Amino acid sequence: MVKPATHLASVLLAGVSLAHLLRIVFGTQVTVAHTVIPMWVSGVAFLVAGAAALMLWREARRKG
Repeated sequence: MVKPATHLASVLLAGVSLAHLLRIVFGTQVTVAHTVIPMWVSGVAFLVAGAAALMLWREARRKG
């Protein structure tokens, strides 16, 4: 049986990945404590969060 938490985590990670992609597309500047976060950080986060979401989604489909 597939646990609902797996689906929820997959959706949340996909949302995080999408947010980072949108930051890249629109060129939004992010500043934390007077430090500008480089755009490449969102590129890495997009890939990592997207890969994690995809792995969880595939795992959920395999078990179900």
